[in-house]
Amino acid sequence: MDLFRTKSVERSIAETDEPEHRLKKELSAWDLTVFGVGVMVGTGIFVLTGEQAFSNAGPAIVISFVLAGIACGLAALCYAEFASTVPVAGSAYTFSYATLGELVAWIIGWDLVLELALGAAVVARGWSAYLQSLLDLPTWLAGDDAIPDFGAIAIVLALTVVGVLGTKLSGRFASVLVIVKVAVVTFVIVAGLFFIKASNYTPFVPDSQPSKGESGLDSTLLQSIFGIEPTVFGVYGIIAAASVVFFAFIGFDIVATSAEETKNPQRDVPRGILGSLAIVTLMYAAVSFVVTGMLKYSDERMNTAAPLAEAFKANDLDWASKIISVGAVAGLTTVILVLMLGQARVLFAMSRDGLLPVSLAKVHPRFGTPFRITIITGLFVAALAGFVPLSELSKPSASARCSPSSSCRPASSSCGAPAATCTGRSGSPGCRSSRCCRSRPACGSWSTSRSRPGSGS
Repeated sequence: MDLFRTKSVERSIAETDEPEHRLKKELSAWDLTVFGVGVMVGTGIFVLTGEQAFSNAGPAIVISFVLAGIACGLAALCYAEFASTVPVAGSAYTFSYATLGELVAWIIGWDLVLELALGAAVVARGWSAYLQSLLDLPTWLAGDDAIPDFGAIAIVLALTVVGVLGTKLSGRFASVLVIVKVAVVTFVIVAGLFFIKASNYTPFVPDSQPSKGESGLDSTLLQSIFGIEPTVFGVYGIIAAASVVFFAFIGFDIVATSAEETKNPQRDVPRGILGSLAIVTLMYAAVSFVVTGMLKYSDERMNTAAPLAEAFKANDLDWASKIISVGAVAGLTTVILVLMLGQARVLFAMSRDGLLPVSLAKVHPRFGTPFRITIITGLFVAALAGFVPLSELSKPSASARCSPSSSCRPASSSCGAPAATCTGRSGSPGCRSSRCCRSRPACGSWSTSRSRPGSGS
């Protein structure tokens, strides 16, 4: 048995035409762009802008977002090239099987599955908490204190049904929610422009200041290799902020999992990946420009759980927080949907390759979706979201895709931030009360399978 045998691109493509395992090719570049924007833009757009402006970059946080977008664009080019060359479901799993061999593909496949499953469960808990806060639902029904969390279970099961009924339907459903989300962000940008104070942009790049360096594994690369002491603000601060906000872009890679269901993958997959990344970069830069113009970057309110809401409150626009909450609910819904679709496609590819029971890869004769795997993954995510507390799901040791782009939990109204997540430890400037972080012993240590943006990686 050769653990490093590879699977040729020709064979992978040929297997996509097998009747029992053939997915419907229904997606266009627009659908892929919607998926990309849907999974990348979560409530983190309202959190990291103020936090990193306050602690690292000042108003130059706009430059940090652009630099992070460019870095992600280079990675996106790789994914676009792979996905158009090997237009088969599975994303990094499929690419690894074709180049590095079966063992590496097996490891990467399960890594993706666990990452996407835990990420969807965490975001589902966050969705439930937002809904409970927005509609003032009973705490036993939805939210942090609900075990089981019926709100999280309901949204996961509902999106599982959408996933079974067809990828095109999922795309249309996501399109509506993404339009709502983008409309809310656009409203925030346009409304905020009328309350910008030019003096808040001075200095645009604050003078650098020494910061407390870390040691050992927590030290930065420049500090470890070249002995350069880290600073905040200045050029170093801009780059440091870019390394943190980079994680707000994670998610564009999931678009590649839908390559097999795309009508013209060679043309549409690159357009979908790069188009969604360009839109998100523009939105992040615009929001950061507005929030730093509405509220001075050095104001303590910028380092709270909801800097954008605080910026509006500072200008006597308290009502805007409700609109932001509506955008957050819509935004988290699309994140859950796309994460679950990606997870199902990775498992489908593994089953079709024989690394899991082949019977699981059977496609529904009418809807053209891997319905068995979709149902199984939906039930698994629903169980995680419904019965495992958010504090356990989002521990730093968990490999959830709980990035700033898919913020996990809304702060309660007592934290003064009904539309954002906790970004600091209890008692820190990021939390206005211990209640704000009662379920997050280390809120701010966002756990991803790649790094922890809260640690300044």
